[in-house]
Amino acid sequence: MEADQETPKPRVFKINSSETWDSHLQQSKSHGTPIVAHFTASWCIPSVAMNPFIEELASDFHDIIFLTVDVDDFKEIAKKYEVKAMPTFLLMKGGVVVGRLVGANPDEVKKRIETLLQSNTEFVV
Repeated sequence: MEADQETPKPRVFKINSSETWDSHLQQSKSHGTPIVAHFTASWCIPSVAMNPFIEELASDFHDIIFLTVDVDDFKEIAKKYEVKAMPTFLLMKGGVVVGRLVGANPDEVKKRIETLLQSNTEFVV
């Protein structure tokens, strides 16, 4: 019998409360870890189709916190960040939005994330 030596799969954190959102923001601020927040809705096919891509990104970019927010469950978070269309991706540093991308374009999301990691400036958009 062979032992399974796979490394644990990186996690994409599904926001299940406003407190969870606040906790990840605080962790991001205190550790200087960027956040990529994927705002989605279960009824939006292009948005749901991005979920496997987000998992893939999480395995490629270990130094980023990946969050998924269902706008139907957490309208107040979506409203606070002026998210009006799905999918929307917010790129955040220090608890501040530094980039916003609306639409299901995996190549553009990846490009923006790479820019976010390479950038020492406040805004990447």
